[in-house]
Amino acid sequence: MKNRPIIIDLFSGAGGLSLGFEQAGFDVAAAVEIDPIHAAVHKYNFPKCKVIPNSIERLSAQAIRQKAEIGSIQIDVVVGGPPCQGFSLIGQRILDDPRNFLVREFVRAVKDLSPRLFLFENVKGLTIGKHRQVLYELIAEFERIGYNVRMPWQLLNAASYGVPQNRERLFLLGAKRGETLPAYPPPMTIPPPLLDIFHSLAETPTCDDAIGDLPDAESFAELISDDCVYTEDWEKPSDYAAEMRCRNDNSWHYGYRREWNPNLLTSSARTNHTEISRRRFSRTRPGDTEPISRFFKLSREGVSNTLRAGTDSARGAFTSPRPIHYEKNRCITVREMARLHGFPDWFRFHKTKWHGGRQVGNAVPPPLARAIAAEFVKVLNVDILKPNISIQLGDRALLEMDMTDAANFWGIDAPIAKRNQKSGAKKRKQEEIEAPSTMEMDVRRYG
Repeated sequence: MKNRPIIIDLFSGAGGLSLGFEQAGFDVAAAVEIDPIHAAVHKYNFPKCKVIPNSIERLSAQAIRQKAEIGSIQIDVVVGGPPCQGFSLIGQRILDDPRNFLVREFVRAVKDLSPRLFLFENVKGLTIGKHRQVLYELIAEFERIGYNVRMPWQLLNAASYGVPQNRERLFLLGAKRGETLPAYPPPMTIPPPLLDIFHSLAETPTCDDAIGDLPDAESFAELISDDCVYTEDWEKPSDYAAEMRCRNDNSWHYGYRREWNPNLLTSSARTNHTEISRRRFSRTRPGDTEPISRFFKLSREGVSNTLRAGTDSARGAFTSPRPIHYEKNRCITVREMARLHGFPDWFRFHKTKWHGGRQVGNAVPPPLARAIAAEFVKVLNVDILKPNISIQLGDRALLEMDMTDAANFWGIDAPIAKRNQKSGAKKRKQEEIEAPSTMEMDVRRYG
């Protein structure tokens, strides 16, 4: 649409940043994502966006522009969260470490695409100890290519922006020299224990606010073999849940409406826990970690712990460590993860719990992305209008492809090996396979 600024989303995954920026009034011109399964899911949810299923290192700015069909149009914002190891080789700058090549590629893409603004997202670990040197070098690189960076840099917690999850991430906001630097968005919500201190802020939604209205997946036999079922058995939603179900016009913000069935419970494949596991889950107090599986148990009136992505097949294919439901003796579904992340119900993920959980855990929560994007809109000085058109979602087959199918769909070689439950360990029951990684940073196999 005219008068909507455009963004390029690098390392897009399923599209958390894409959605947040769309909801703030941007059009996502292109999304670059090397994992063909994640690329297919992005195409399903953003059918008008040009998805580029390649590594950024093999893409020139000209190629991105050509594939996005934008010609020489000014790009307003480039966003992305490249994986970063943060370690240095002896005698070299940390950014010269080959393991950090995707961070350098992000800088190159910003330089060559020449957007007015950029957003760099990464894990909190980049601000700690020896990893911080990466941050200093990165800021210097942006300044070298002609961009100012908002200082001091900030960690933003999703719980401060209406997301029922304690999730801190680093965000760098940059502007081409001569452009106005956007500000960091002020906090909008605060967890209940701090309300007495910050009277001016609204309360962060709780886990019960987020998922309490959802039908119980274990009530449907269909969800043993599928991830969706039609049902009218929904509880009364909280204000937060009503927005996730898009029950009013404001729920869409400045994004495009999607044509969807609100009575379809999606991304809700069941997990067959053993009775032994269920007894362990029942004995775990809300807010504690179950000692065997190391799963966190949600608290009804609290917020979720940080939802993580798990690992790829090269590291043993551990699935995302989904928390234990505060009331049911089971792990939460991918849809319940999505609610705790701020994804609306029309937004769908890969059919499997493994890929679906990774897609949620790797994403920037859309409400947080939207809050940042709103600050970008201010400095771009554009008047955003709500679109009066709706978009039909993509073919459901895009959500069901394995790695080979997805690579064939895109006409590329599969860059990532198929999942192997025996990789790095003996084959174990589902709840053991889902044990969380101890790594500080999310493992992202995007490059």
